[in-house]
Amino acid sequence: MEKINLDCRYFRGDIPCKPHKEHGVHCDGCIYYDKIKFKILIIKLDAVGDVLRTTSILQGLKEKYRNSHITWLTRQQSLPIFENNNMVDAVIDYSAESFLQIQSEHFDLVINPDAAPKNARLAQAARGDIKIGFGYHGKGHVYPFNDNAQKWFEMGLFDDVKKANTLTYQQIILDMIGLSPSSHEIALNLSDDEERFAEDFCNKHNIDRSKLKIGLNTGAGGRWDFKKWTVKGFSRLIEMIIGSLPEAPILLYGGPEEKERNEYLSRTYAGTVIDTGCDNSLREFISLLNICDILVTGDTMALHMALGLHKKVVALMGPTSPSEIELYGRGKIICADMDCLCCYKQTCEERPNCMELIPPETVLNTIKELI
Repeated sequence: MEKINLDCRYFRGDIPCKPHKEHGVHCDGCIYYDKIKFKILIIKLDAVGDVLRTTSILQGLKEKYRNSHITWLTRQQSLPIFENNNMVDAVIDYSAESFLQIQSEHFDLVINPDAAPKNARLAQAARGDIKIGFGYHGKGHVYPFNDNAQKWFEMGLFDDVKKANTLTYQQIILDMIGLSPSSHEIALNLSDDEERFAEDFCNKHNIDRSKLKIGLNTGAGGRWDFKKWTVKGFSRLIEMIIGSLPEAPILLYGGPEEKERNEYLSRTYAGTVIDTGCDNSLREFISLLNICDILVTGDTMALHMALGLHKKVVALMGPTSPSEIELYGRGKIICADMDCLCCYKQTCEERPNCMELIPPETVLNTIKELI
């Protein structure tokens, strides 16, 4: 009977492996044999931006656990952010089949950084020797697996603890897992085809890649309407950019929720403002985001994508925690001077509210500082 390397990174079981298809090799004496010594499961189901910034743990995991195999369980909408990511070996979407998979496979380490009950139940059910983050107790409540998860647990339970926090999300999560927070970046890579897609867009709109390009991400997703800056604020900022940085093209970014406001802004400032479209796929959005040199955005998915692309960022924040945003030394956060910041409210009675009080003059000056 022929030897089969069941512990090889390329082994599939149901179909020929990649080295066999490409080079015709068999397991016995295969020069491509890559033995897996440590299996890791990461469970992160939440918003795309939240999933993306959690990829900052990958570099540290690969450094700490050599020859490891990483499986990432997430929702369907987040799957595209793992394309061209060679640090994740398998990405599975949240489904009945994936639930069976994590109960059938055995993992050396299970990581669940979220205290949401659904995530915690998955982590509790997964087969693993070591578990980090949060599980679900038999008495019907979420609980921290390890002492380092206690800090994040308390921040989710008590508003005053959350507001007093001074650590970024990345620092908290890396500490939870026992990894050094020194240099671990968001993992986001474009393919050659995606680079060409962006280049074609530039050619179509006569955008000179050698000149400064300013991006304005005008939305904040459907759930958090009060994380958006105002149309009035963006309008005034555009006018000021035209006046003081006349050679810099302005690109508008957004999704379906921003279609109306982006069409209004591009019509009003036609010739200077370019609408990148609100019906792009996730990977197309990332490719187009890579065109700009500096992005003005709220606390939303585009912020973390821009940081993953190593862009400079001006982050406009109000209801969410500015302390938790890691900018990697490439940006600045602007907040209104109000005592009620970091309230995490989805609706607000205050007028003017925290986002309405952000002055366009401050945003422009910050853009200039970062150039």
